[in-house]
Amino acid sequence: MPNVGDQLRMARERLKLTVHDVANSTNIKSDHVRAMESCAWDVFSARVYIKGFVRTYATFLKLDVGRIVAELEEDLGRNPDFNEEAGESRRRKGPVDWAMLQMSRVRWKLIFPVLVGLAVLVAAVYGLKAWQRQTKSDPLHNLGPGLHQQHRPLGTPTTLPLPTNAPAPRRGPGTP
Repeated sequence: MPNVGDQLRMARERLKLTVHDVANSTNIKSDHVRAMESCAWDVFSARVYIKGFVRTYATFLKLDVGRIVAELEEDLGRNPDFNEEAGESRRRKGPVDWAMLQMSRVRWKLIFPVLVGLAVLVAAVYGLKAWQRQTKSDPLHNLGPGLHQQHRPLGTPTTLPLPTNAPAPRRGPGTP
């Protein structure tokens, strides 16, 4: 009886499809298609990927998916590298794994709009405070004394200073 890889390859050849045709139609890399047809399961990083890719490939070829997946489970059960218990014991579980597991349990369809709303609210508060700080300060306070004259009390004459070495103004005829 042919194994899972042989069944997939024979079905593909019966439909006169190339590996690249299958890869383009299923969005599975051509290397992974070749690995499935040759039962090179060590190419895949986890058992769940093998099952998903084989299920997608068998569905595309219009094979009996339930039977193919059952045969795949038998094949993988005999392979010590893809035994469920062995895989779990070899895998290190650290804080990143724990955090990712917790994040996968979050209902993001509900939480994401709330987080966006909070971000908009925080941005609005900080923007308002910055605008209030800007309107309270004198925009010319950083200019030097020659460029900006301070406000004078009312009633103080405002005259322009004359240069000390300037000639006296000429008086024309008819001016006293």
